[in-house]
Formats: sequence, C-alpha cells, structure tokens
Amino acid sequence: MNVLSGSAIVMTRELRPTVRDPFTVVFSLTQPLILLALFGPLLTDVPGLGDGNVWDWFVPGVLAMIAIFGTSMTGSNLLTELHDGSHERMLVTPLPRSSLLIGRAVKELVPLAAQAVLIILVALPLGLSVNPIGAAIGILILGVFGIGLGALSYALALAVQAQDWVFWAIQQTLMFPLLILSGTMLPLDNAPGWMQFLVDINPLGYVVDAERALFAGDFASSTVLHGGVAAVTVAAVGLGVGVRAMRR
Repeated sequence: MNVLSGSAIVMTRELRPTVRDPFTVVFSLTQPLILLALFGPLLTDVPGLGDGNVWDWFVPGVLAMIAIFGTSMTGSNLLTELHDGSHERMLVTPLPRSSLLIGRAVKELVPLAAQAVLIILVALPLGLSVNPIGAAIGILILGVFGIGLGALSYALALAVQAQDWVFWAIQQTLMFPLLILSGTMLPLDNAPGWMQFLVDINPLGYVVDAERALFAGDFASSTVLHGGVAAVTVAAVGLGVGVRAMRR
C-alpha cells in the first residue's frame, strides 16, 4: 500500500466520528460566535483598522483563530488512542507509518472548512462584505496552515505520550502568543519594538493578513503571496517533523 492510498484510508477513518456527530463541529463554534457578538462591536472606534468595515477586518482573524484552536489540539485525540491501545493496532496494519500522520493531518481540512463557511454565513447579516473567490482561496490557505499545525500537534503528542499534562502545557503556552502576535483581535501597528520583532517572525500573522486581502478581493496584494508561503512552509515543516516522529 502506498502513502497516498494509506493516507486516504486514515483520513476517512478520522472523519467518521465527525460525520456521525456533526453537532461537535457546530458546538466548537461557540467561542468564535461569542467573539463576533460581544467583541466585534467594540472595535468600531479602534485606531489602526483602516477606513473599511470593521467586520471585514475582524472576521478573517476569527477564522484564523478557529484554525489554530482546532488544529493545535488534535494531538489530544492521538494521546487517547495511545492510551487505549488503538494506535498500536494501527501500527501492525499494512499502512505506511507516514500515512498514519498525513491522513490525520489532512483530515483537519474538512471541519475547518465547514466551520469557516458557517462563520461567514453568520457574519454576513452583521455587515461582512466578502469576495466569494477570495474567501474560498483564504479557506484553502487556512487549511494548508492547519495541516502543518495539526501535524506538529501530533508530533508533540508522540513526544510526551506518557505525560498528558505536558502536551496541554506546551499547547497553551504557544497558542496564545501566536494569536496575540498575529493581529487577529487587535491591530499591532503601535506595538513596541521587541513585540514587533515577534510579530514579524510569526507565520500566523502573514496568514491573517492574506485572509483580509483575499476577503476584500485584493488578489494582487503581496500579502497574499506572503500568507501562502507562510502556510506552505508551516505545512512542510509540520509534516516533516510529524512523519519523522511517527516513523520512530
């Protein structure tokens, strides 16, 4: 069995619980919807958002937030399988070791895309104006970024499988700085120098900027290219690290 077919089998296996229980995907939108309802209106007079609609600035950031929250926690599913023995049973199948991670990582595209579409539909009555083609490309870029982040989450789970609390400690410690330093919720134009340096090396920030440009239909913006490169880089690094960890 080759890696492609093996990854497809693993992806299908991972998607079955989601298909059988779609309420889980909907319920995971609770926090983003609360942010839309309670935090979005407060951004009306915040400097640094430009002259456009505040929802056009805020909603792409919320989508990035969904991506990082959802995909960074996927390693917990692998921890559960490691503890109950189902992962060991997968290891003795003819599936290539690398497909066990690639299939899991690519699976994150489906719930992420579904959640993004739901958020956009909810935000449209609030005043969001969106270019449909740009939104589709933006969701794809988010998906590629999510694949890489999900693969890193699985690699972390394999590295700390004997201590669940270490996984959550590292995940929480890294997730919130990534969010804050990406400008998802507040503009960072007036950030101090040391923080601006961290902003410049944060790949999520480039993805968020690309999302905003794509939602506005600004396909020629250099931020779109930078966001795409950042997403592909994270995916390549994540899959490389994750596959190596799984083969070990």
